[in-house]
Amino acid sequence: MAYTSHGRHEKMMYGGIKLYAGNSCPELAQKIANYLRLSLNERDIVEFPNENLFVKLHSSVRGQDCYVIQTTSSPVHRNLMEMLILVQTLRLDSASRITTVIPYLCYARSDKKDQPRVPITARLVADMIQAAGADRYVTMDLHAGQIQGFFSIPGDVLSAFSIQIDYLKSLQPNMKDPVVVTADLGFAKKGRNYAAALDLPMAFVEKRRSGNDAKAKALTLIGNVQDRDVIIVDDEVDTGGSMVEAVSLLKLSGARDIYMVFVHASLSSNAASRLGVLPVKQFITTDTIPISQAKEEAFGGKLRVLTVSKLIGEVIRRANEGRSVGELFNE
Repeated sequence: MAYTSHGRHEKMMYGGIKLYAGNSCPELAQKIANYLRLSLNERDIVEFPNENLFVKLHSSVRGQDCYVIQTTSSPVHRNLMEMLILVQTLRLDSASRITTVIPYLCYARSDKKDQPRVPITARLVADMIQAAGADRYVTMDLHAGQIQGFFSIPGDVLSAFSIQIDYLKSLQPNMKDPVVVTADLGFAKKGRNYAAALDLPMAFVEKRRSGNDAKAKALTLIGNVQDRDVIIVDDEVDTGGSMVEAVSLLKLSGARDIYMVFVHASLSSNAASRLGVLPVKQFITTDTIPISQAKEEAFGGKLRVLTVSKLIGEVIRRANEGRSVGELFNE
């Protein structure tokens, strides 16, 4: 996807753009600011000895269009509270409009009551964001589309799909009879979008999850990967267990080179080390979640991180100017 700079409309729907960032993704926040040719506004975030947080803005935001950039990856609860307190601080300083920009939304997998006596925590997070004073939200690649219905405020749910497809198309000429594989049947619908965009056939890994932990077992491969390169896709990699099982199954089924594609690199615990030793030619992800140098090194030079900063920056520009976001995706 190509992004171009546009002149600002003579009449703004709101005041000027004010960008604020928490501590969760400083590099991504700076890239977004650079795209918009703006500076991140200064603020203090102090943690007291009792772990309570205190936020103070360095300048007034009265009448301004404010954006709080904060991904809610680990440490989840610290990052979530930073975002909520920043939003409330802006609201109490009379910001004209407040948009939370959340590249990765925590608790997105807790989106339904799939067993008795359990919460729907994704709904709780949406309620907290609204209660803090947010007027809008921007997020990326939600685990389930119905989470949009948990918000009463308008928002833009973006996808890294076009960014990843552009990169995969650059690799495709060097692949042998490639096939798109989804790591589980739950991602099959989105996987079809990858296959259609690349004009490739599909295969599926069937897995079953038992209990309430993060463990899953890959069981069966539906489709043919014999002597073919494989593009395996998923939305998030957390512990890496599903991908380890899937890669093992694909290799046993005769797959050649494997390219692993996912949006959110949660990479909990020792996931980076587990994945780094797999027979995978390239790992392709995004910067919705920052990846530490130690984790990056665990991939042994096989990790490619695509930035979502231009996409988010363009959406912020269009939202401020009151222009269509859908036009970016020919919608």
